Amino acid sequence: METTPLVDPAPTAQASVRNPGTPLDLDLVRRVRANRSAAERRTASLAGRRSVKKEMQAGWLLRAITVTDLTTLAGDDTPGRVRRLCGKARRPVRGDLLAALGIEPGEARAAAVCVYHRLVPAAVRALEGSGIPVAAVSTGFPAGLSPMATRLAEIRESVDAGAAEVDVVITRGLALRGDWTGLYDEVAAFREACGDAHVKVILGTGELGTLATVGKAAIVAMMAGADFVKTSTGKEPVNATLPVGLVLARAIREYCRTTGFRVGLKAAGGIGTAKDALAWLVLIKEELGNAWLGPPFFRVGASSLLADIERQLEHHVTGRYSAFHRHSLG
Repeated sequence: METTPLVDPAPTAQASVRNPGTPLDLDLVRRVRANRSAAERRTASLAGRRSVKKEMQAGWLLRAITVTDLTTLAGDDTPGRVRRLCGKARRPVRGDLLAALGIEPGEARAAAVCVYHRLVPAAVRALEGSGIPVAAVSTGFPAGLSPMATRLAEIRESVDAGAAEVDVVITRGLALRGDWTGLYDEVAAFREACGDAHVKVILGTGELGTLATVGKAAIVAMMAGADFVKTSTGKEPVNATLPVGLVLARAIREYCRTTGFRVGLKAAGGIGTAKDALAWLVLIKEELGNAWLGPPFFRVGASSLLADIERQLEHHVTGRYSAFHRHSLG
């Protein structure tokens, strides 16, 4: 992959055109390389070179809200918890803080609400009229080891229940043994089952062993028609890391350069602070450009992140830090 930052990798790419996928190109897959030391050095320098302060920081944090997939994926989730989360998605920041920042309430809302497919109907009802889509995790989440027929049935049930986006889980073993044809066919089947719903392909990067494997799996998923490539389920020992984000961003950049189609990136798992969100936004801006800095092409999957962002915004407005427990998680 190229190593130089790119302002816009494909100025002619049409943001409104969904990635249709391409035939599997094994030569392109084999050319993917990744240097972990170089990736770690590159991402470690982000905070030092891009210090965002005061009004600019507030603006970036408001942008972070708009790309957040507010998520609850706990074993004890209930319709009531989902309704509360949807209320937070509609109004993620207190009205008095938005007024002080000169922001209308409707301008600051989450990008989506992400739940287990069984709870999609509750989320759809709670978000009715808001324009906020519901994303369902499916396909035997989080391990992705259910029979294929069951996984496809889960997707169809989620879409029928009203999910506009489906976060699917790949079979990690396919990537680990280099079965790229098998992975391509799997993701293509997921894409077909999703129909008009957008498909976010969870790679489970913390379980793929090497950054090169991550890059190859991402390229294959995009060729198979992925609308987003996503880092993690949030359940792996290692989830979203900036070096992984760098590899995914450059795979997306290469795919866009060769096909003209933009694919989104979703970072999920372990992103819990405003500082984390800012680092990811800077990475996306530097590697992919402004065209990716919005919900059509960048998402952050998180549960507690909005509480810390609201806390930072309150500090910007009042000059004082409040206790974390004063800010609702959802």
